[in-house]
Amino acid sequence: MPVSTTAATAAGLCAFIDASPSPFHVCRTVASELDARGFTRLAESEPWPTGSPGRHYVVRGGSLVAWATGDDASATPFRVVGAHTDSPNLRVKQHPDLTSAGWQLVGLEPYGGAWLNSWLDRELGVSGRLSVREGNAVRERLVRIDEPILRVPQLAIHLSEDRKGVTLDPQRHVNAVWGVGYESGAFLDFVAARAEVQPGEVLGWELMTHDLTPSRLVGRDQDLVSAPRLDNQGTCFAGLHAFLAAIEQPGAAVPVLAIFDHEEVGSQSDRGAQSDLLPAVLERVVLAHGGGRADYLAALAGSVCASGDMAHATHPNYPERHEPAHRIEVNGGPVLKVNQNLRYATDATGAGAFALACAQAGVPLQRYVHRADLPCGSTIGPMTAARTGMPTVDVGAPQLAMHSARELMGASDVRAYAAALAAFLTPETTGR
Repeated sequence: MPVSTTAATAAGLCAFIDASPSPFHVCRTVASELDARGFTRLAESEPWPTGSPGRHYVVRGGSLVAWATGDDASATPFRVVGAHTDSPNLRVKQHPDLTSAGWQLVGLEPYGGAWLNSWLDRELGVSGRLSVREGNAVRERLVRIDEPILRVPQLAIHLSEDRKGVTLDPQRHVNAVWGVGYESGAFLDFVAARAEVQPGEVLGWELMTHDLTPSRLVGRDQDLVSAPRLDNQGTCFAGLHAFLAAIEQPGAAVPVLAIFDHEEVGSQSDRGAQSDLLPAVLERVVLAHGGGRADYLAALAGSVCASGDMAHATHPNYPERHEPAHRIEVNGGPVLKVNQNLRYATDATGAGAFALACAQAGVPLQRYVHRADLPCGSTIGPMTAARTGMPTVDVGAPQLAMHSARELMGASDVRAYAAALAAFLTPETTGR
């Protein structure tokens, strides 16, 4: 019987994205949903409760792993849905205050493969986290400023050499104006005030910009979602609702939701997909249920991971940029992504598991291959497969304008994507 994911609506996705301008806020949004469903947050530095059943999660910066165990998880295989919480954007430099030609500027630096032109002439807010001194301790403080304080101005067409556009230099052309005058502003003082801390207490920060235009349904029939950060909050949202549905109808595997920071810059960090976060959590789940190292390795041997990241829909204005035999339609169902050079991790085993899940969920499956003469992007899939030894399948929901400040996907794909992931998380058997 298909697992119900009726709560995974397009309107719900819009609300999720608008509540989550940074990876840290994504984790807070997900954690609040988990708390409401009886989950307990665990600290990695402390002993974990033993016995079963249990619903738990851990947060490491902008990454989160959640799981739900039944009566015996000492050697039960895992079904993992993975995603990433970060998106390309413009981030605040360590010495942000600049002046130029009578303007007060905030120094910004592109993060990931940001499509820079899409960030021009937008009202931008700021979000992220601060490290704040409290006595002799350092505490984390999330900050979110939904005020139009920053704008990166476009060059007037009359000043362009050929009136066809400009090439943006990421060092010189993406700094934001936020005031006028020759006296340098005090950007961090402004942020500290909004966070209700003293400027001198701020010891470190990870701050980034976000588009202030709300996410919304668009199109003649409102069958499209226009939003920032669909790549990859579209998967975080669908994965969360798939996971919440799966824990209500347990299958033959332990369901796991793993959302990682830093995918857009290679995942090589303390909390990225190349870190020990997922393997360490999975091993501790087995240990907490009385299993040993051999049980953990046996559980991994029967496990499968779905690496969820958004997929390229065929662009109506650039159809020639796509593989001709692999047209991908918005509102056409989830996408199975294959690359022979392992930019995607999909193999026959993983493909079979996800194709079966789509059939069980009653949703259509599309198959994507990148043009062989264009460089293909990658995901957390290959590194997750290498770190854990799990067969891994790369999947996604189709969208346009990937890595733009605003992206576009199909409204009905939200529920279809969540339904497929929920079926994946609740296999009747775990045999490969």
